[in-house]
Amino acid sequence: MIPRLKEAFNTGLNEEIKKELGLENVNQIPTLEKIVLNIGSSKAATDGRTLESIVDELTAISGQKPVIKRAKKSIAGFKVREGMPVGVAVTLRGDRMWEFYDRFVQVVVPRIRDFRGFSQKSFDGNGNYSLGLNEQLVFPEVEYDKVRDIRGMNITICTTANDNKKGYVLLHSLGFPFREN
Repeated sequence: MIPRLKEAFNTGLNEEIKKELGLENVNQIPTLEKIVLNIGSSKAATDGRTLESIVDELTAISGQKPVIKRAKKSIAGFKVREGMPVGVAVTLRGDRMWEFYDRFVQVVVPRIRDFRGFSQKSFDGNGNYSLGLNEQLVFPEVEYDKVRDIRGMNITICTTANDNKKGYVLLHSLGFPFREN
């Protein structure tokens, strides 16, 4: 079954984007490429249960098992040795990515306290958008009773757009809640 947002994009939204950006070819229309969820934790290196709980929470949120990221270098100031686990990340592509994006915009964002929209300045220059959340409890998949620590996460939405304007038009047409200037 095709995700709801992907079907809407393929049937009508892509033509609106093409018209708004003044593109000639259908293949020039920007689309979502991948979504990367990342949680870094200083406690993960020393406490195995913290790492395990982070993996469980990210698995529940994303629907697939995350990869444990390890330190590439030893840094004495942070008490980190090479090879120690420093966080977890998961990359969503295809239908899972579309479903996550739809859930994020429709369910998770309204649950964020004192939310007034995401900044339009968080694009990286190549049409990709990064944002940070302060707590994982805004996701309905995370059970409040099983949470050991409240921790934030980074979400990066990668697009095929090659500049910020095209990335903004794509995300705005997909219902992403940007703050008005």
